[in-house]
Amino acid sequence: MFAALADWNGDGRIAHVIWRIRLPRTVAGILAGGGLGLSGVVVQNILRNPLASPFTIGVSQGAACGAAFAIIVLGAGQTHRVGSGGVTLGSPHLVVVCAFAGALLAVTFILVLASLRHVTSEAVILSGVALSAFFGATTMLLQYFADDIQVAATVFWTFGDLGKASWPRNAAMAVAGAVPFVWFVAGRFNHNALQWGDEVARSLGVRVRRLRITAMVLAALTVAVITSFLGIIGFVGLMAPHLMRLVVGNDHRFLIPASALFGALLLLVSDIVARTLMAPVILPVGIITSFCGAPLFFYLLVRPRRP
Repeated sequence: MFAALADWNGDGRIAHVIWRIRLPRTVAGILAGGGLGLSGVVVQNILRNPLASPFTIGVSQGAACGAAFAIIVLGAGQTHRVGSGGVTLGSPHLVVVCAFAGALLAVTFILVLASLRHVTSEAVILSGVALSAFFGATTMLLQYFADDIQVAATVFWTFGDLGKASWPRNAAMAVAGAVPFVWFVAGRFNHNALQWGDEVARSLGVRVRRLRITAMVLAALTVAVITSFLGIIGFVGLMAPHLMRLVVGNDHRFLIPASALFGALLLLVSDIVARTLMAPVILPVGIITSFCGAPLFFYLLVRPRRP
């Protein structure tokens, strides 16, 4: 085993499995889970809404629409079959670029709304729901005029799956997550002040408007990169902050890094469950996180509000 780890560039079977399959998948789980958890806690804070997360404001659905456009309209869906089951995209780089563009479109729309003074955080959440419906309808329209292989390729891409990971993609996700993490940790006191309301934060010297816009940009771009590479992985950004609040409280000095760390752990555990639950069939990890996150979402909707 140690010889295989040392032989990172070797051609042996064990070295290939470890360095080309297992380690990229594990590192992708850490980076993606950490980025989603980090983005979730920040979005919940700046919108002051416990239901807020990058998944619920339409960023993931925008990426899915962009991927469907690349597969069906631009021809990236001319796939070949692998064995008797799966499909492999013929132009994966084109799909990634278009998925990222779709996510950026959703980010831009949400940022425009968030920058308007008269728009409340509740309105931003509802706009995200409407935006998700719009992107979903657009994706279905594209699929309606597609052939069977293109529809299969589109559905295959939307499955959030760490098996799509590679070392170049992990490097891109690391860069996309490192800068926001440093910025959010450095501004953790500003996020604490924001919990007491905009007026209190301004009295403490926080530039609330600039903080909200910058934080939204960094959080959404992090999720856009992750989603464009791995597909839709829902509810990690919702679950990690809420579960960590039970442990460390609402102090963002601890909540921000704790949410990132727990998001990484949560996605890794979900991937282990996805690989072992129906072995040898490997389920997409996005299915596991959605099954876990949906009950929490309903609980947050019906739980009594604190005065």
